[in-house]
Amino acid sequence: MQRGKISFGKIQLNVNKAPAEPKSDETEREDAKVSTEAGGNGGGFKKMDKQQMIRQIEDVAEDLESQHLKEVMGISGFGRKAAKVFDINEQIEKARVTRPRIDKKKEESKPDEDDKEAEEQEDVIGPLPPAVNTDKEKTTKESSKDENSDDDDDSSDDDSDDEQSLAKRIPYTHEVQMQHGSRAVLALAGDPSGARLVSGSIDYDMCFWDFAGMDSGMRSFRQLQPCENHPIRSLQYSVTGDMILVISGNAQAKVLDRDGFEKLECCKGDQYISDMSRTKGHVAQLTSGCWHPFNREQFLTAALDGTLRIWQGLKSKEQVQVIKTRAQGGLRTNAASCNFNRDATLIAAGCVDGSIQTWDTRKMFVNTTHCVRDAHQKGSEITSIVFSYMGQQLATRSNDETMKLWDLRQFKHPLHTWTNLFSRYDTTDCCFSPDDRLLVTGESLPKGQAEANLYFYSTKSYEEVQRIPVSNAHVVKTLWHPKLNQLFVSCGNGTIKCYYDEQRSIRGAKLCVVKTHRKRQPMEMVGVSQIITPHALPLFRQEKSRTSRKRMEKARMDPVKSQRPDLPITSGQGGRVASSGGTLSSYVIRNLGLSKRVDDDQDPREAILKYAKDAAENPYWIAPAYKQTQPKAIFSEKLPADEPATKKPKTEADK
Repeated sequence: MQRGKISFGKIQLNVNKAPAEPKSDETEREDAKVSTEAGGNGGGFKKMDKQQMIRQIEDVAEDLESQHLKEVMGISGFGRKAAKVFDINEQIEKARVTRPRIDKKKEESKPDEDDKEAEEQEDVIGPLPPAVNTDKEKTTKESSKDENSDDDDDSSDDDSDDEQSLAKRIPYTHEVQMQHGSRAVLALAGDPSGARLVSGSIDYDMCFWDFAGMDSGMRSFRQLQPCENHPIRSLQYSVTGDMILVISGNAQAKVLDRDGFEKLECCKGDQYISDMSRTKGHVAQLTSGCWHPFNREQFLTAALDGTLRIWQGLKSKEQVQVIKTRAQGGLRTNAASCNFNRDATLIAAGCVDGSIQTWDTRKMFVNTTHCVRDAHQKGSEITSIVFSYMGQQLATRSNDETMKLWDLRQFKHPLHTWTNLFSRYDTTDCCFSPDDRLLVTGESLPKGQAEANLYFYSTKSYEEVQRIPVSNAHVVKTLWHPKLNQLFVSCGNGTIKCYYDEQRSIRGAKLCVVKTHRKRQPMEMVGVSQIITPHALPLFRQEKSRTSRKRMEKARMDPVKSQRPDLPITSGQGGRVASSGGTLSSYVIRNLGLSKRVDDDQDPREAILKYAKDAAENPYWIAPAYKQTQPKAIFSEKLPADEPATKKPKTEADK
C-alpha cells in the first residue's frame, strides 16, 4: 500500500505570547475531532503542498525578524496604539479631592442680606424723586432750544448749498449749434456710447451726426428720408446702438441700421377689422415708440388706433402682444406716449384723455396695474412719460401747460405739479438727470416773449434750480446724455443746440470744436465741344470722343505712353551684353557714356591749346571765310593796361 508524502504543519515561535491555560477534557476532545476532520486520517498530521510549505517557512522567518527588531529598538510592537482605558472610580475620587471649599459662614449670611433688600423694596412705593436741580433743567431746555434753532438754520443753509451744487452740476458753460434744416426738429436720439446723434424733423428728413468725424462746421454726414412724405415723430437707438427705431406719421414703424439702411418694416393691419387684436399691425398713425431696455430685438409702438403693440425679432414682421387702452367708460382711447421702465417690468402709456395706465409685463395685459384717470386735464394729451433711472419715480409732460412728478409706491396723487409751461407740439418731452436729482423740460415760445427757456427743477425740494434761455423759437426735444454729460436741445427753427461743460463733459461736441473747418477749393470744369465733319479730309478730320476705357486701351498699345520696357533679344547668344562688346564693363561704358567723360583734373586751357597747331595748319571755320577779302589777318593794337585809351579829336565833319 503506497501513501503520499507526510509534511509537518506550521511551527510558530512567539516569545511574547503568554502560556496557554490548561484545557478541560471536553475541549481536548473537540480539538481532536477537528484535527481528524482536517487531516482526513486518524493521525494529527496534515498533507501540505510544496508551495504552502514555502509560504509558511517565509512567514516564520518574517516573525523572527520582526521580533529581533523589537528587541533592538526597545519597543513593544508596531501599528496603531491601543485606546486608553479610564477607571471611573479613580476619576470621581480625584474630583472630590480637587473641588473648591465653600465657607459655611458666608452661606449663612447671604440669605439675611437678601431678606433686608426685599424689605427695603417693600417699604418704597412709586418712583423715586429726581435728584436733579430745577435750575439745571432750565439751562438744558434753553440750550436745547438754541440747538434746535441752530439746526433749522443749518438745514436751510444746507438746502441752499444743495441748490448751488445742483446748479453747478448742469453742463451749460459752453454752447454749440448744429443746423438740421429750416423746420421744427421733432425727434432726437443719442447713441448709447455717445459717438453719434440722429435727428428727425417735420420736413421728413433724418440727419446723422458723427462727433468723431465732424469739424467746427458741425455738418451731418448723411441725410435721408426713411418714410417718404411722413414727418419723423420719434427716434431711438437700441440698447446695443446698432439699430434705430423710426416712428413717423405712417402706420408702419421702421428699423434702420447705424448707417441708415432699412432692416425691418412692420406690417400694416387691416383697417376693415373692428377688433384691433385680430389685425397684424397698426391701422392708424403712430404716436410713439421705444426699445426694450435690454432686449435688442424687441420694441414697443403706440398709435391712434387705441393699441400698443410689442414686436419681437427682425425676421418676423408680426407683433407678439397687443395692449388696448381703455377710457373710463370702457370705450377706446388713444395712447399719445409710451415707455418701458428700467428693468422692463412695467409698460406705461400716457393717453389722449389725460390718464396714465401701466401694465405688468410678467402678467396678462388684460387689466392695468396702475390707472390714474385724472392725471392731467381731460382732453389734453400726455406728450411724454419717462421713468427715472432708479425706477421709483415717473415724470409726465402734457399740453395742459403742466409737468408732474409721480411716485410708483403712492401713485394716486402726484408728488408735485409744475405749471405755466406752455407746450405747442405734441412731442414736447421731459427727462431726468443721470443722478435723478433734476428734472428738465422746455417750453414753447409764448406770445410776447423774446426767447424760449429750458427749465431745471429739483426732484427733492421741487424748486426751480436753473433757467437757460435757448433761442427765439420753440423748444421741442431735450436729451441729457448720461455718458457724455451733455445737453442736446432741438428747436422749432431747425437748429439743435448742444450745451456742455469744459471740465465735467467728455467727448461728444468737444471733439468737433477743436477741429478747424477747411473750405474745399472749387474745381473748374471746361467743356470741350466737338465739331462733327463726316466729309472732311483725313488730314483735318477730328478723332471721335471715346470713353475713358477705350482711351486707356489705346494708350496701352502705345509703347511710349505705356512706357513699355525693352523686349528681350531672341537671336544670338549673350543678349545685349554680347552685342555691345562681349563684356559687362564695355556694355556699361557704351550705354552710360563713360568713354566720353572728361577728367575733372585736366586744365581746360591746355585742353584747348593742344588743338592750336592743328587749327593753324588746317583752318576750318574762320580763315576760309576771310580768305579772299582779308588773306592776312589784321588785329587791333594792344594798349597798356594802366593808360586809358586816347580820345579821337573831333573833325569838322563831326560838328
